[in-house]
Amino acid sequence: MIPHIRQYSPSDLIYCRGLWEELTQHHREIYHDPFIGGKEPGLYFDKHLERVGPELIWLAEIRGDVVGLVGLMMDERDQEGHSAEIEPIVVGRLFQGKGIGRALLNRVIKEAKKRGIIYLSIKPVARNIAAIDLYYDVGFRLLGEIEMFMNLKSTETQNWESGIELFGHAFKY
Repeated sequence: MIPHIRQYSPSDLIYCRGLWEELTQHHREIYHDPFIGGKEPGLYFDKHLERVGPELIWLAEIRGDVVGLVGLMMDERDQEGHSAEIEPIVVGRLFQGKGIGRALLNRVIKEAKKRGIIYLSIKPVARNIAAIDLYYDVGFRLLGEIEMFMNLKSTETQNWESGIELFGHAFKY
């Protein structure tokens, strides 16, 4: 199933909100936390669109249906424009595992090269192992930053899994 990849247009807003909701729901499920993304997570796409701009968002279509999206965020700290991040990348649940995510990644990587980007990053959530596997397979093999955090609200860690070690330190994810 080869998707058609095209640029975002204003008529795609409702589909992109739906895909953002699917991504949020996936994060809720893998982290066992129904509060991730708030009450209307699809509206976060609007904020993302405003920040990134429609010219840096591409969609995957199958038989005219929008089934995935990818965005390219330029690094605001990099005044020379050599750094960017892929955010988001999402494929509708029914279309996952069919090469659509890879096609979206290939498109955004091509666009980043065309724009002179040197450092392209992507930040999957730690439990999204399928995504990490795909990104590694596509060529993301360097670690540039590590995000560490703590839960200040509770000492409970029941929703966190053990199994990641980095530089001799055990982490939950």
